[in-house]
Amino acid sequence: MKPLTQAPPLVEAPRLRSRRLRDLSLILGLLILFLAGIGGLAAATGWEETLHQLSRLTALQVAVLLGLSLANYLCRGTRWHLFARTLGLPTHFLQDLRHFIGGFAMTVTPGRVGELIRMRWLRRETGWSVDRTAPLVLVDRASDLAAMAILLGLAIALSAAGISGAIPVALLALGTAYVATHPRLLAWCVTQAYRVIGRWPRLFGRFRQTARSLRAFSQPGVLSTALALGACGWLAEGFALHLLLIWMGADIGFWSAVGIFLFSTLAGGLTGAPGGVGGAEAAMIALLKLQGVPLEVSVPATAVIRLTTLWFAILLGLAVFPFAERCSKKAAHDLENR
Repeated sequence: MKPLTQAPPLVEAPRLRSRRLRDLSLILGLLILFLAGIGGLAAATGWEETLHQLSRLTALQVAVLLGLSLANYLCRGTRWHLFARTLGLPTHFLQDLRHFIGGFAMTVTPGRVGELIRMRWLRRETGWSVDRTAPLVLVDRASDLAAMAILLGLAIALSAAGISGAIPVALLALGTAYVATHPRLLAWCVTQAYRVIGRWPRLFGRFRQTARSLRAFSQPGVLSTALALGACGWLAEGFALHLLLIWMGADIGFWSAVGIFLFSTLAGGLTGAPGGVGGAEAAMIALLKLQGVPLEVSVPATAVIRLTTLWFAILLGLAVFPFAERCSKKAAHDLENR
């Protein structure tokens, strides 16, 4: 006979609605700030020329940009599934893809910590605790950093003109990825951090346990496949910027466009701002200017590429999020009744 479970408090639903309203308000507020910033630059450089550049884009070209972004998400979603299977999670591909895409709804939280919602869905659907699924999130972020750092290094080597400040950013991303994918090294770093801080032993103990759990991902076949999937995904979005600049009459070369896109994305992430909003746009416009692209082209190009990458991902996440929530709650209910 199953034990009776305590009924959830009546205030849970209002709290969830309040939380969702807060998250949607944050997303809307950041979108308004993004559009206001881009609009201010467009006004400073002349609305007529900016609108002229935007009018040159056809519906088919916008669809191509969105398709390339979708290719990025599918590649990285496949990598998420690879990591989930490597960790031993009893999930299927579409289930993992639902978690991955749905997490994009929380991209604009500071440091993207809101994407940890994926771990809650996994806990509900598989019964695995957050401690057991934490390595999945860590290795996914590390794989992204490694792929972007390697591609940025290639862009620096192969582009016609250098990208100011790109080498330190690439080395920082690659170094972080290296540490995060080597269990012993990461565990040692956690231990040293605890010795310096000397507080929160239970928290650091969990971090150390998570670090040791990364051993499953250290197989060469897993790491090489994950790196290839990540590289293909980010190359797709870099290629999107390259095509966009060609269509706007400002071809700076494939590797230069890829390098600028990756550097801007990493630089935006380093600011800690939600979704890198503000930092990524400023870096992209500045770097395009250094490549000789006039502001009346770089501003609309930056606006379009960010709308078809970051904001498109958020839109997809918002569309999938309610479905992912319903599926996870249903799975949790089924687990309880087994």
